[in-house]
Amino acid sequence: MRSRSAVVSVAVLLAVPSVFAAGCSDGGGVRVTVRGDFGRLPEVSFPKGAPGGSLAVKTLSDGRGAGARKGDLVVADYVGYRWSRSGRKLLASSFAAGRPEAFPTWGVVPGLRRAFEGARVGSRVVASIPPKDGFGEQGNAARQIGGDDTLVYVLDVRGVYSASAGPHGRAEPPLGDPGLPRVSGGGAPSVTVPRAAPPKGLVVRTLVLGDGPVVRKGQLLAVQYAGFFWRDGRTFGSSWAAGHPNGVTVGTGQVMKGWDQGLVGQRVGSRMLLVVPPSLGYGAKGLAQAGIKGSDTLVFVVDVLGAH
Repeated sequence: MRSRSAVVSVAVLLAVPSVFAAGCSDGGGVRVTVRGDFGRLPEVSFPKGAPGGSLAVKTLSDGRGAGARKGDLVVADYVGYRWSRSGRKLLASSFAAGRPEAFPTWGVVPGLRRAFEGARVGSRVVASIPPKDGFGEQGNAARQIGGDDTLVYVLDVRGVYSASAGPHGRAEPPLGDPGLPRVSGGGAPSVTVPRAAPPKGLVVRTLVLGDGPVVRKGQLLAVQYAGFFWRDGRTFGSSWAAGHPNGVTVGTGQVMKGWDQGLVGQRVGSRMLLVVPPSLGYGAKGLAQAGIKGSDTLVFVVDVLGAH
């Protein structure tokens, strides 16, 4: 649920600022100096001259829990720079944006994927990524990255979510309303849609009441989801089928209104049933590439894995 136009395909360190000199994982090493604590905007100092030509990754502070693996969704705060012989420039910062970013390890450049391998929640990692492990000789003009630019990231890992992640909390009694879909299954859910007209408005039901904090407007959520047509019960999208969770921001219009209204105020760990009428889904135009018509009411089962 990245947008309304597309289907969804912490540790606390010492209060005294620390100085970390990134060590060498290859001949040239990371070579930058990072000052600051986890969760705070890092100060990054670059040496004179050009960056090294090899990938270098250094864990500056370690966290807890299972380390990230390829295929996991990682939520992290970050600063990202480009660095070449001609100088360096800050490209982006989640600290400036005010919320972390979701990094799908299955879809990022190889060097960034390597930086996340084994990273635990609460870790601060710095990576120097040469073009061959980044965007290659062609660079990425849309991101202001040239073919000779090395990428430097400082990453504060705030969440790691695997393909097996699911709800955690108290299961609610089965829905007794015969006019609503039945949901079964502990992982990827099965949904049976009743042979009846769909509700005219948004329906939100809690299947598992999560034991985590309440979701607030503007937060980045890690979710598992499956979407079904009311008209025939077929699925049109599923994170379980794709093999990984997704990251979405709620309450700001970046997802359909049914998700914005249905997920804000729920608790992390919950499994939710959402029945979304067309007016709160993809509207009268529908979404042709997913087979969604303008008249389709949609049924979602959403597991709220984390909120940041």
